[in-house]
Amino acid sequence: MTSKDFLTIIQKESNKSDYERYLKQLVYKKVSSDDNIAIFEVNNKYIASWIKSKFTDLIQHCFEIYDGSKPKIEIRLTGEKKTKKEILKEQVENQTSESTILNPSYTFDSFVVGPSNQMAYNASLAVASKPGIQYNPLFIYGGTGLGKTHLLQAIGNHALENGKTVIYVTIEQFMNDFTFSIKNKNMEHFRAKYRNCDVLLIDDVQFLSGKEQTQEEFFHTFNELHNSKKQIVMTSDRLPSQIAGLVDRLRSRFEWGLTADVQIPGLETKIAIIEKKSDLNGIKLSKEIINFIATSLDNSIREIEGVIIRINASASLLNQEINLAMVQGLLKEQIKENKENIKLPDIINVVSNELNIKPSDIKSKKRTAAVANARRIVIYLVRELTHNSMPDIAKVLGMKDHSSISHNIKKANELIEQDENFKLVIQNLKNKIINKE
Repeated sequence: MTSKDFLTIIQKESNKSDYERYLKQLVYKKVSSDDNIAIFEVNNKYIASWIKSKFTDLIQHCFEIYDGSKPKIEIRLTGEKKTKKEILKEQVENQTSESTILNPSYTFDSFVVGPSNQMAYNASLAVASKPGIQYNPLFIYGGTGLGKTHLLQAIGNHALENGKTVIYVTIEQFMNDFTFSIKNKNMEHFRAKYRNCDVLLIDDVQFLSGKEQTQEEFFHTFNELHNSKKQIVMTSDRLPSQIAGLVDRLRSRFEWGLTADVQIPGLETKIAIIEKKSDLNGIKLSKEIINFIATSLDNSIREIEGVIIRINASASLLNQEINLAMVQGLLKEQIKENKENIKLPDIINVVSNELNIKPSDIKSKKRTAAVANARRIVIYLVRELTHNSMPDIAKVLGMKDHSSISHNIKKANELIEQDENFKLVIQNLKNKIINKE
């Protein structure tokens, strides 16, 4: 990431006054940074101190948006020289039981609720309203990029507004803090930080797998908080019972409260998410563009958010109008990568499963409306997504010759132009095939 890339992202992720007053003064020192530490310089020591205390988590979030990384953030005065070892030591020594800075954009209001996440949302809201009373612990699980971290930090932001002390970390950060504290004989400070908060939020707890010493420490931290009626919320990509290398006493504690899943969003929810994210970023997208994004990308909300930021950045930096052709161009390579190795049988299987038609019926002589429609969709998608010739398709589907294939493609194109619902069905199926869902 360049300094320019960083400023583009953080401008979108922060409010205007914070950006203009403080954040735009940040200079990213890429040469001095690495995967573990991102170093920034500021000319004014007071601004450096303010950014350090209020915006480090937001800065970290910008890296997560850009490439999925979560480096530690160092803010220093221009010209100040410190070794990376000194920076890490200071960061641990300065940690207190005060609340962690959370991403202010992760709130319940900005979260799009749908059938795929309704239970997790309701449970999170209940926990945020009455921490330590209902559902303790709350364990949220689901695939990558589906909104678990958003809900986790929404709980934290809500609790902060009500005067609670909140600690938010990934389990990796917890492990790193633990290891560093052992090496530096500073366990008292470590325990004061994690055991004196009102709400402990732990992201990606599945990475505790096989870490026996860390599991032991986390077990005692968990007990201390739970016995004090302090709220614990964790996220994972799988159920506690599915986390290999997790000791039984921890697994059982993870299941004490409520376990709620975040599932893959349906097409309607994806569309609502895109509308919400674009609105929050001050971007006006047409219905056509929104539908294209929803049906072209996989189900990662994080990826959708990243695409919206890219669209806005391209429009502002290159002075481009946001239209369908521009968005298609931005996503061209991303979509192209996913199209490799798509086979005709794969398309038949996806379509048959989605439309509840037997694969054998699609390849048969049956002419019922439902079968004919499914066959037409298969033909269209095969021509769109593979290099199969029309005679090849006719042979597989048991059709007379290429003219039958040509006729079905023509009919499908007409329906796409005339029927918005048919168009969405086609686009959604294309997405499922490309992303191998």
